Amino acid sequence: MLPKKMVFCVLIVVFLILSYRSGFSIPAFARKYKVSCSTCHAPFPRLKDFGDEFAGNGFVMKGQEPTRSMIDTGDELLLLMRELPLAIRFDVYARLKPDKDGGVQNDLQTPYILKILSGGRVTQNVSYYFYFFLSERGEVVGIEDAYLHFNDIFNQPLDVMVGQFQVSDPLFKRELRLSFEDYQVYRTRVGFVPSNLTYDRGLMITYTAPWGSDFVGEIVNGNGIDPADDNRQFDNDDFKNFVLRWTHGVGPVRLGAFGYYGETEHPDSLNNNIMVVVGPDATLNIGPFEMNFQYLWRSDDNPVYTDIKPKNEIETKGGLAEVIYAPNGDEGRWFLIGLYNKVTSNIVDKLPRQSPIEYESVGLTGTYLLGRNLRIMAEYNYDIEYEKNRFTIGFVSAF
Repeated sequence: MLPKKMVFCVLIVVFLILSYRSGFSIPAFARKYKVSCSTCHAPFPRLKDFGDEFAGNGFVMKGQEPTRSMIDTGDELLLLMRELPLAIRFDVYARLKPDKDGGVQNDLQTPYILKILSGGRVTQNVSYYFYFFLSERGEVVGIEDAYLHFNDIFNQPLDVMVGQFQVSDPLFKRELRLSFEDYQVYRTRVGFVPSNLTYDRGLMITYTAPWGSDFVGEIVNGNGIDPADDNRQFDNDDFKNFVLRWTHGVGPVRLGAFGYYGETEHPDSLNNNIMVVVGPDATLNIGPFEMNFQYLWRSDDNPVYTDIKPKNEIETKGGLAEVIYAPNGDEGRWFLIGLYNKVTSNIVDKLPRQSPIEYESVGLTGTYLLGRNLRIMAEYNYDIEYEKNRFTIGFVSAF
């Protein structure tokens, strides 16, 4: 008998075959509005300002909706898209990296990613977005991003997203980075605490103030997006975690501040863990350069859920520095990306039985557009902590 995930994948592929039309040969939103991918991306998947605005409007270009994109049902309360928008992301890589014995391992990671994306309107000022990983690193991952987006509530610059998303999305979006190397500080987990700044379930509220500042609030479960338990419960405790984010741009500079507070419990411990994350971030645009900076400080008062809390809180600090060079601007084909990652924690000193959280790397990525929706990339990354070299080449495509 086939596993449930495999059956679901087969059904998805059958659906794609049955619903295929020649118009499905370009990504979903570009296909709908008959525009180039470069309208929103530079290069894909990285978003330009217009792309950010488009996403913030619930994937709708206001005043530019194609007249035949919706079906006239005669019911003013029913808005139906004429075609279900679908797109595919397909990445393949070849890598050289150190193995456990001190040698060099070569690996053809083909495919590394294969996912189906869909997004569009549900009704007036309400949209949806999701993607399903048919394969990531050889496994069926399932749904990651999946949410409803309520736009311009009460005709105000107030939006609400409900579903699954990354807690760090209001900062720098991991899914839109141009490097193979990740933003490690967002992925870091401390001790046995399930909370980090990647995927979680909850709601996100965004508001743009009259003076130009943007505010984001989040309420999330705090335990990631693992399957529900036997009682069909997603959250494994009675607590909710809270996020507040502020950002303001002036000319070429955008400054931001981030705060996260959460409490989690463990069934085998008398004491909970309280987690606090705070830090600033900034983006600077000067000519062909975009520079992104992030610093985060995190404290956990009982990350291994001991019955007697440690006297001192566990501190974890880290951040990233990213430079994107576009010599020919947004419409160019060459891009160069430098990325520095660092994460450090004193959990090794306070709790020596725990695995260390120490990471430091620097990398350089070059990418060239063979087409607006197909690019080749090459990346060199040096692991400073373990003095190791990693090389990656590959193709990133969307269609």
